[in-house]
Amino acid sequence: MALSKEQIAQRIAREVRDGYYVNLGIGIPTLVANFVRDDIEVEFQSENGVLGMGPFPFEGEEDPDLINAGKQTITALKGASFFDSAMSFSMIRGQHVDLTILGAMEVAQNGDIANWKIPGKMVKGMGGAMDLVASADNIIVAMMHTNKAGQSKLLKECSLPLTGVNCVKKIVTNLAVLAIENNSFRLLERAPGVSVEDIKTATEGDLIVEGDIPEMTF
Repeated sequence: MALSKEQIAQRIAREVRDGYYVNLGIGIPTLVANFVRDDIEVEFQSENGVLGMGPFPFEGEEDPDLINAGKQTITALKGASFFDSAMSFSMIRGQHVDLTILGAMEVAQNGDIANWKIPGKMVKGMGGAMDLVASADNIIVAMMHTNKAGQSKLLKECSLPLTGVNCVKKIVTNLAVLAIENNSFRLLERAPGVSVEDIKTATEGDLIVEGDIPEMTF
Protein backbone atom coordinates (compact mmCIF):
# COMPACT_ATOMS: atom_id res chain seq x y z
CA MET A 1 0.00 0.00 0.00
CA ALA A 2 1.39 3.41 -0.96
CA LEU A 3 2.47 5.64 1.92
CA SER A 4 0.64 8.76 3.03
CA LYS A 5 2.48 12.07 3.21
CA GLU A 6 2.74 11.62 6.97
CA GLN A 7 4.33 8.19 6.55
CA ILE A 8 6.86 9.56 4.05
CA ALA A 9 7.83 12.17 6.65
CA GLN A 10 7.96 9.50 9.36
CA ARG A 11 10.39 7.40 7.28
CA ILE A 12 12.59 10.40 6.55
CA ALA A 13 12.70 11.25 10.26
CA ARG A 14 14.73 8.05 10.73
CA GLU A 15 17.54 9.72 8.73
CA VAL A 16 17.86 12.56 11.25
CA ARG A 17 20.75 12.13 13.70
CA ASP A 18 21.47 13.57 17.13
CA GLY A 19 22.96 17.06 16.92
CA TYR A 20 21.91 17.69 13.31
CA TYR A 21 20.97 21.11 11.99
CA VAL A 22 18.18 20.41 9.48
CA ASN A 23 16.43 22.59 6.91
CA LEU A 24 12.87 21.55 6.06
CA GLY A 25 11.45 22.56 2.68
CA ILE A 26 7.83 23.37 1.89
CA GLY A 27 5.26 20.55 1.74
CA ILE A 28 5.92 17.03 3.01
CA PRO A 29 9.30 17.97 4.56
CA THR A 30 7.63 20.26 7.10
CA LEU A 31 5.95 17.18 8.61
CA VAL A 32 9.30 15.59 9.53
CA ALA A 33 9.57 17.66 12.72
CA ASN A 34 6.52 15.81 14.07
CA PHE A 35 8.26 12.41 13.92
CA VAL A 36 11.82 12.95 15.16
CA ARG A 37 12.75 10.72 18.10
CA ASP A 38 12.36 12.25 21.55
CA ASP A 39 15.78 11.01 22.71
CA ILE A 40 17.81 13.11 20.25
CA GLU A 41 18.38 16.86 19.96
CA VAL A 42 17.83 18.40 16.53
CA GLU A 43 17.74 22.04 15.43
CA PHE A 44 15.30 22.71 12.58
CA GLN A 45 16.07 25.78 10.47
CA SER A 46 13.72 27.70 8.21
CA GLU A 47 15.22 30.08 5.64
CA ASN A 48 12.81 32.87 6.56
CA GLY A 49 14.86 33.24 9.75
CA VAL A 50 14.07 30.64 12.40
CA LEU A 51 16.37 28.20 14.19
CA GLY A 52 14.70 25.87 16.67
CA MET A 53 11.36 25.08 15.03
CA GLY A 54 9.17 22.56 16.81
CA PRO A 55 6.17 20.51 15.65
CA PHE A 56 3.09 22.13 14.19
CA PRO A 57 0.84 23.77 16.84
CA PHE A 58 -2.40 22.19 17.95
CA GLU A 59 -5.60 23.75 16.64
CA GLY A 60 -6.40 26.88 18.63
CA GLU A 61 -2.79 27.36 19.76
CA GLU A 62 -1.47 28.90 16.53
CA ASP A 63 0.51 32.15 16.63
CA PRO A 64 0.03 33.98 13.29
CA ASP A 65 3.34 35.80 13.79
CA LEU A 66 5.28 32.53 14.03
CA ILE A 67 5.58 30.91 10.59
CA ASN A 68 7.94 28.85 8.46
CA ALA A 69 9.12 29.57 4.91
CA GLY A 70 5.89 28.08 3.57
CA LYS A 71 3.84 30.53 5.67
CA GLN A 72 2.53 27.73 7.89
CA THR A 73 2.16 28.42 11.60
CA ILE A 74 4.80 26.63 13.69
CA THR A 75 5.96 26.28 17.26
CA ALA A 76 9.35 27.33 18.61
CA LEU A 77 11.33 25.16 21.00
CA LYS A 78 13.00 26.52 24.13
CA GLY A 79 16.11 28.44 23.08
CA ALA A 80 14.89 29.10 19.53
CA SER A 81 16.28 32.16 17.77
CA PHE A 82 14.97 34.51 15.09
CA PHE A 83 16.99 36.51 12.58
CA ASP A 84 16.88 38.09 9.12
CA SER A 85 17.13 36.30 5.79
CA ALA A 86 20.72 37.48 5.27
CA MET A 87 21.89 35.58 8.34
CA SER A 88 19.69 32.62 7.45
CA PHE A 89 21.26 32.28 4.02
CA SER A 90 24.73 32.79 5.49
CA MET A 91 24.07 29.64 7.52
CA ILE A 92 22.97 27.80 4.38
CA ARG A 93 25.74 29.07 2.09
CA GLY A 94 28.33 28.54 4.82
CA GLN A 95 27.36 24.84 4.91
CA HIS A 96 26.27 24.91 8.54
CA VAL A 97 23.18 22.79 7.77
CA ASP A 98 23.79 19.03 8.14
CA LEU A 99 20.70 17.80 6.30
CA THR A 100 18.35 19.40 3.77
CA ILE A 101 14.93 17.83 3.13
CA LEU A 102 13.12 19.09 0.05
CA GLY A 103 10.06 18.32 -2.01
CA ALA A 104 10.38 17.88 -5.78
CA MET A 105 8.34 17.82 -8.97
CA GLU A 106 11.00 15.73 -10.72
CA VAL A 107 14.29 14.01 -9.88
CA ALA A 108 16.68 12.64 -12.51
CA GLN A 109 18.80 9.51 -12.15
CA ASN A 110 22.00 11.62 -12.00
CA GLY A 111 20.72 13.55 -8.96
CA ASP A 112 19.30 16.62 -10.73
CA ILE A 113 16.22 18.12 -9.08
CA ALA A 114 13.40 20.31 -10.41
CA ASN A 115 11.16 21.72 -7.70
CA TRP A 116 10.42 25.39 -8.30
CA LYS A 117 8.65 26.09 -11.58
CA ILE A 118 6.22 24.65 -14.11
CA PRO A 119 6.48 26.72 -17.31
CA GLY A 120 3.35 28.74 -17.97
CA LYS A 121 2.23 28.76 -14.35
CA MET A 122 2.54 31.78 -12.08
CA VAL A 123 5.27 31.48 -9.42
CA LYS A 124 6.47 33.97 -6.81
CA GLY A 125 10.08 32.85 -7.20
CA MET A 126 12.35 29.92 -6.52
CA GLY A 127 12.54 30.58 -2.79
CA GLY A 128 15.62 29.27 -1.00
CA ALA A 129 15.84 25.94 -2.80
CA MET A 130 18.61 26.95 -5.21
CA ASP A 131 20.86 28.08 -2.37
CA LEU A 132 20.06 24.97 -0.38
CA VAL A 133 20.91 22.49 -3.13
CA ALA A 134 24.05 24.41 -4.13
CA SER A 135 25.39 24.40 -0.56
CA ALA A 136 24.18 21.14 1.00
CA ASP A 137 26.12 17.86 0.96
CA ASN A 138 23.26 15.77 2.29
CA ILE A 139 19.95 16.19 0.45
CA ILE A 140 16.91 13.94 0.86
CA VAL A 141 13.87 14.44 -1.36
CA ALA A 142 10.32 13.73 -0.17
CA MET A 143 7.89 13.28 -3.05
CA MET A 144 5.19 11.26 -4.73
CA HIS A 145 6.57 8.62 -7.09
CA THR A 146 4.16 9.56 -9.90
CA ASN A 147 2.06 12.56 -10.83
CA LYS A 148 -1.74 12.68 -10.83
CA ALA A 149 -1.78 11.21 -14.36
CA GLY A 150 0.25 8.22 -13.16
CA GLN A 151 3.43 9.33 -14.95
CA SER A 152 6.77 8.80 -13.26
CA LYS A 153 8.49 11.70 -11.52
CA LEU A 154 11.77 9.73 -11.26
CA LEU A 155 13.23 10.29 -14.68
CA LYS A 156 16.24 9.74 -16.90
CA GLU A 157 16.37 13.52 -17.34
CA CYS A 158 14.27 16.29 -15.79
CA SER A 159 11.93 18.06 -18.20
CA LEU A 160 11.20 21.03 -15.93
CA PRO A 161 13.58 23.93 -15.15
CA LEU A 162 16.31 22.67 -12.83
CA THR A 163 16.82 23.77 -9.26
CA GLY A 164 20.16 22.00 -8.91
CA VAL A 165 22.37 19.46 -10.66
CA ASN A 166 23.94 16.22 -9.37
CA CYS A 167 22.93 17.04 -5.81
CA VAL A 168 20.26 14.62 -4.55
CA LYS A 169 21.54 11.71 -2.47
CA LYS A 170 18.36 9.90 -1.38
CA ILE A 171 14.65 9.93 -2.23
CA VAL A 172 11.69 8.76 -0.17
CA THR A 173 8.46 8.42 -2.12
CA ASN A 174 5.06 6.94 -1.37
CA LEU A 175 6.35 3.70 -2.93
CA ALA A 176 10.03 3.36 -2.05
CA VAL A 177 13.33 4.56 -0.62
CA LEU A 178 15.96 5.04 -3.31
CA ALA A 179 19.55 6.28 -3.51
CA ILE A 180 21.32 7.92 -6.42
CA GLU A 181 24.23 5.67 -7.42
CA ASN A 182 26.17 5.23 -10.66
CA ASN A 183 23.81 7.51 -12.59
CA SER A 184 20.84 5.36 -11.58
CA PHE A 185 18.20 4.95 -8.90
CA ARG A 186 19.09 2.16 -6.49
CA LEU A 187 16.10 0.60 -4.75
CA LEU A 188 16.77 0.33 -1.00
CA GLU A 189 13.34 -0.25 0.54
CA ARG A 190 9.76 -0.61 -0.62
CA ALA A 191 6.55 0.54 1.02
CA PRO A 192 4.62 -2.19 2.86
CA GLY A 193 2.60 -4.21 0.38
CA VAL A 194 4.24 -2.59 -2.66
CA SER A 195 6.06 -5.00 -4.96
CA VAL A 196 9.35 -4.46 -6.75
CA GLU A 197 7.44 -4.75 -10.03
CA ASP A 198 5.12 -1.94 -8.95
CA ILE A 199 8.15 0.28 -8.37
CA LYS A 200 9.77 -0.68 -11.67
CA THR A 201 6.57 0.22 -13.51
CA ALA A 202 6.39 3.59 -11.77
CA THR A 203 10.05 4.52 -12.41
CA GLU A 204 11.07 5.89 -15.81
CA GLY A 205 14.75 6.23 -14.93
CA ASP A 206 17.22 3.35 -14.73
CA LEU A 207 16.53 1.33 -11.58
CA ILE A 208 19.08 -0.92 -9.86
CA VAL A 209 17.49 -3.79 -7.95
CA GLU A 210 19.83 -6.22 -6.20
CA GLY A 211 18.84 -9.00 -3.81
CA ASP A 212 15.75 -9.05 -1.65
CA ILE A 213 14.37 -5.54 -1.10
CA PRO A 214 13.05 -5.12 2.46
CA GLU A 215 9.85 -3.35 3.37
CA MET A 216 10.13 -0.03 5.19
CA THR A 217 9.86 -0.04 8.95
CA PHE A 218 8.70 2.86 11.09
